[in-house]
This record gives sequence, C-alpha cells and structure tokens, in this order.
Amino acid sequence: MKGIVEKDESTPGNAWRVVEIRQIVEKDEVDSPRHAKNEASNQHGAIKMSNIHSLHRRRLVAGALALAGPSSATWLRAQTVFPSKSITLLVPYPPGGATDVQARALAHAASKTLKQPIVIMNQPGVSATLAPASMAQRATPDGYTLSLMISNIYRLPHLQKVNYDIPNDFTYICNVTGATLGISVRPDARWKDMKALLADAKSRPGEISYGSAAKGGTSHVAMERLAHAAGVKFNYIPFKGAAEMYNALMGGHLDVAAEAGFGNLVAGGRGRLLAIFNDTRLKARPEVPTIKELGYDIVATGSWGITGPKGMQPQVVQILQEAFRKATDDPEFLRVLDMNDYTKGFMDAASYRSWALKTYADEKLFVEQLNIRIDG
Repeated sequence: MKGIVEKDESTPGNAWRVVEIRQIVEKDEVDSPRHAKNEASNQHGAIKMSNIHSLHRRRLVAGALALAGPSSATWLRAQTVFPSKSITLLVPYPPGGATDVQARALAHAASKTLKQPIVIMNQPGVSATLAPASMAQRATPDGYTLSLMISNIYRLPHLQKVNYDIPNDFTYICNVTGATLGISVRPDARWKDMKALLADAKSRPGEISYGSAAKGGTSHVAMERLAHAAGVKFNYIPFKGAAEMYNALMGGHLDVAAEAGFGNLVAGGRGRLLAIFNDTRLKARPEVPTIKELGYDIVATGSWGITGPKGMQPQVVQILQEAFRKATDDPEFLRVLDMNDYTKGFMDAASYRSWALKTYADEKLFVEQLNIRIDG
C-alpha cells in the first residue's frame, strides 16, 4: 500500500496528509481490466462483478490497515492534516513563573509554524510532575495533548512511588532549554556573599529558611548537597512554583531562594544573587561566583523539554519537533530565556530520549549514593 501517508508540500506548516484508502481502492478498480470487462457485461454479469469488486475493496482496505497496525489504522482514519485543531500544552508550574512565561513564548512562536493555536494549561503539583504524569495516563497519542517535562521527573521515581514509567510511558519530542540555578536573597539581607550565608547558617542551625519550586527537584537536592558539604542545616520550605517562592522571598516570609528564574528579580534590584550552581560563571553576571569555585564540588543545572503520551506517530512527532525547533530561534522566546538566565538547549526526539534515559539511570545512582530523602 505505497502512498497511504505522504508529504503534502501544498499544506502550510510542513504538514502530512493521509491519502484516503478508499480513493486508492477506487483508482485500482478503474484501472483494472475487470472494470472494463464489467462495463461490457450484461446486467447479471455487472451485478456479479460488482460483488467481486466489493470484496476486493474490503480486502484491500483490511490489508492496508493490518499492515499499518492498530494504532496507525486508527490514526489514518481519524486525520487528514496535522494539526487540524488547537494543541494543549500542559505546564507543571503555576502561571507567572519563569518556566510558564517561557512556555507561553515558545507556544506562541510554534503556533505560527503549525498554523494552529497552542493553548497553555497550568497543572502544578507533585514536584512538578503532575502534568506529564496525568498526560501519560489519560491523553490520546494524537499529538493534541503535550506536556513540559521538567528534569525533576527523572529523580522522583527513585525517591517515592510514582504512577508513570520513564522509559515506556512517554513520547520524547524535543528538549528546549537549560536553566541556571542560583541562590538569591533580598537586597537588604545581612549576607553580602555566600561565605557569610554559610557561616551564619553554621552558627544558627535550622533557623535560616530557604525555598525551591519543587520538593525533590534539582534545586532542592543541590542545596541539600551544599548544606551537607558545608556542615550546615537550613530550614527547607517547598513551593509549587518559582513565582510563589520569589513572592515569599520579597514579602519577608523566606530568607533564601534556591532556584532558576532569578533574572528579573536581580535585574530590577529586588534581589541579590549570591552564587550559581553552574560549572562556570555567567557571561551576563561575571561578578557572581559558582558554588564549585567556592570549594564545593557541586554542579547542577535544570532543563525542560516537550513530551507526549506513548504511541505517537513518528510523522506527528517530526512535525512538532520541527515547529518547536524553529520556535527556539524566535527573538521573543530568546529574549525571555535571556531575561531569566536560561540557555537554549534544543535536542531532537532521538537525542532527547537518549538523554532522558541516561539521566534517569544516573539519578538512581545519585540518590542511592547520597541517601537523599524527601519525606518528613
């Protein structure tokens, strides 16, 4: 059944169209010698030949669908052009945070290529894993429901029981960004640098509070590693998202913020960045030291990508991957990344899946070696 799915150069957005099996069958009948013979037959013969053609049609359709497989057959019957309607993109944080703002900018840019709107739906919770987990369980693998995947999700299965399986429950479409994780305080805080913060924490165990956007997330684990290495104890307060956490910091309800997305805060003079968990200093903030150069061998970065439920068609994955790849070069998206000290970290579907599986395996070893717990 060559030609059931073919590239449609006339359709905007690099779409694919599905050639109707019915049309292929009809063409086959017209070109068939039996068709000509049928035209010359008497009425009885025509009826008989019509029955033969009907059987031929049914067998041809059944054979095509069988070759395509059950999921492909459903997809072929259901679609003519992808996308033909709006796409929902789940974001695992509340509105207003750095990741939410980036996702909206990316969605707006990608929608120009896809010629369909991408609607953001915020679904925070469970250390920023509720959105992708619920998508994996409930969404139809047709490309119309996607989710941001935060790097926390690769660690959480090693810390608690989860209802998803990293290797088997997701279709990996592309990674989009890399995040700089930093330690920030209010401008009027007593600590002028990281050494002063750690010295004070050592003299007052458990009295200095810090927060991150997800319990068990990359920032939380990095900060606990630092506390362990420096021999200090902080009072950890988890938040559902970065916006909520930074609001608590500015309101005096939190002493220290350990998270990405500090760019606006620092640029606007509403916060002071004490250190970052990168391997090297930021070009935009060369005065801010890394934790590593302060004597602690700790490097941690975050990332987010886009996934769908398992079983998505390769053609649909390719269309989405290319649309999001183009969107990562959009000037407004790049401006939003730069504003929050994020970097573009695009990976295609194959590279993203390989990276995700390796990260998942690495996190297991990491959790076991450090005996990390998120309960209590």
